[in-house]
Amino acid sequence: MSVIPFSQELRERTRTSHSESEGADFMGDLMCGKGTVDDYIALVVQHYFIYEALESATERMRSDPVAAPFISDKLTRLPAIEEDLRFLIGVTWRDTVTPLPTTVAYVERIRRVAAVWAGGFVAHHYTRYLGDLSGGQVIRTLMQRQFGFETNGVGFYLFGDIAEPKRFKDTYRDQLDAVPWDDEERSRVIDEVRVAYQFNTDLFTDLSRAKAANVA
Repeated sequence: MSVIPFSQELRERTRTSHSESEGADFMGDLMCGKGTVDDYIALVVQHYFIYEALESATERMRSDPVAAPFISDKLTRLPAIEEDLRFLIGVTWRDTVTPLPTTVAYVERIRRVAAVWAGGFVAHHYTRYLGDLSGGQVIRTLMQRQFGFETNGVGFYLFGDIAEPKRFKDTYRDQLDAVPWDDEERSRVIDEVRVAYQFNTDLFTDLSRAKAANVA
């Protein structure tokens, strides 16, 4: 068995993939003030489809002995996304939103992997929610500053039931370290985290292309 805590191994072996996802042009423009509110809305729309799939997988995995410790209703994002879209687009938002090609593939991957394999579930769960609790808070602050949002429109990033995000994340990492995976299973989980990061990078590329097509 590896002597390195799994949470540390996971972070170190996915560092490059994570950085590539964060540095995608679409997100970079949004973060530095070059993006528009429509760009932000386009991102929230894709989050809707992704979290619908992930939180459906969560319901299926609640009784799994490996996955269950990671599941917390405090993390649930779908209701907040729906409220954000109602605020950003209007009450008929469901009639106007569609998933981009990468989102379709991402959702399929979640349904095929995260809903049936505990390690795959943890990989996608970790990638999304710990990112939301970390870099997501920076995104929220910047979007509030740029677009004048208070809480409406950025509810996705507000974790009102988690008083101490750092402690929550530390506990989550302790849970990662406690899972009795052998080295082969750890590597499989790490590979799936890389897959999730790649989907995020590809999604930003899709969003850039869609934006360029609309401008043209």
